[in-house]
Amino acid sequence: MLKLTKKADYGLIALKHLSLKAPEGSASAKEIAEAYRIPLPLLAKVLQKLARNGFLRSEHGTNGGYKLARDPRQINALEVIRSIDGPIILTSCFTDHGEPCDQTDHCNVREPLRKIHEGIQDLLASITIADMSEDNPDSRLYMIPTHSPARPTQGFRGEL
Repeated sequence: MLKLTKKADYGLIALKHLSLKAPEGSASAKEIAEAYRIPLPLLAKVLQKLARNGFLRSEHGTNGGYKLARDPRQINALEVIRSIDGPIILTSCFTDHGEPCDQTDHCNVREPLRKIHEGIQDLLASITIADMSEDNPDSRLYMIPTHSPARPTQGFRGEL
């Protein structure tokens, strides 16, 4: 099952929260943890990792806390998830870290799975923190294309 970790979820939640306070506002780990009922020790580790990876700046002092280090329109979901969880792996047959597969020579789903994998990554790369922060998000962000090379484009169907 393809599933984000809690750490990635919490990282996206924190970035969205901070984007709503941008460009001048900041928030403490405690404030974010309390607002979303996230365990503070885990959130603190996620925020530190996001700061190390250039998404956040840590400000010390009485009005300190975390602040976005980049414009929320320039931060996409894929890079945030990768910075926290590492690479997204749908199946190991087209990654550098995968075990050699006995089915490679006669597998009939490798190419379709590669296309799905790339589609998921493209979708995540197209969604920015700013997109997530809009009151009425563009519905295209949450739609799955129903076309494939085998059939003509039919538009979009279903929600994620």
